[in-house]
Amino acid sequence: MGGVSMRDYSELHKKAWEYDAYDFWVKASGTPQERAQKDIADPIGMLKKYAVYFDSFEGIKIANICGSCGKKAIPLALLGADVTIFDISEDNKKYAMEVAAAANTEITFEVGDVLEIDLGRYAEYFDVVFMEGGILHYFHNIDEFMKMMNAILKPGGKIICSDFHPFTKIYDSLKLEQPTGSYFSTDIFEGEMAHARFYDEEIRKSIPKCSYRKYTISEIINSMLRNGFSLKQFDEHPSWEDERLPGEFTAIGIKCN
Repeated sequence: MGGVSMRDYSELHKKAWEYDAYDFWVKASGTPQERAQKDIADPIGMLKKYAVYFDSFEGIKIANICGSCGKKAIPLALLGADVTIFDISEDNKKYAMEVAAAANTEITFEVGDVLEIDLGRYAEYFDVVFMEGGILHYFHNIDEFMKMMNAILKPGGKIICSDFHPFTKIYDSLKLEQPTGSYFSTDIFEGEMAHARFYDEEIRKSIPKCSYRKYTISEIINSMLRNGFSLKQFDEHPSWEDERLPGEFTAIGIKCN
């Protein structure tokens, strides 16, 4: 997979994340109406551990990177934020927009490659860029990714980068059923998309694959520093499968003026 171009791997990811995605979200999270009621009832609770990383919500412009089905964007919107999801899947957009409508709130959803965000419209636009749920491994060049995150943030803006802990490179502590190997590997490899493990074996074989590059802690932190962020906080979170093991992390950075 080492020869896969940015455009090629972006297309791979689009095919994977548009495979049965709308129906999957209905099965996993409920109909848009059912999901909306959960969001309305407790938006802070739906943000889970991420709520504490926001200084405020009302009127804050937030870019939710690879925001998927809106599971965090819609609670943020209900709390008063102006949220734009950037995600590659039309199916994710369909579900997210229907949930937002059912929740009587508004979000913006831009479908496309995150590395191709329109800087004519979004340069230095956002107060916060926020990502969670494991997205860095979809990008083969972390510097390109962090450079774009910096470009869309206002000076002094905040990046909230939460992702799978690099420990998962060597041990599947989250039970994601992805390959493990050397912690220091820089290989690009083909793997299943996140939800493939929830399907029957025959269907699972037919789901389009993704092209991954996993990073170490130092690669992530150093990329943030190289690309115009001052690191303010780095938290490690336990695995939801075994609280003795690291499962996720959250890095907080501020865009240097």
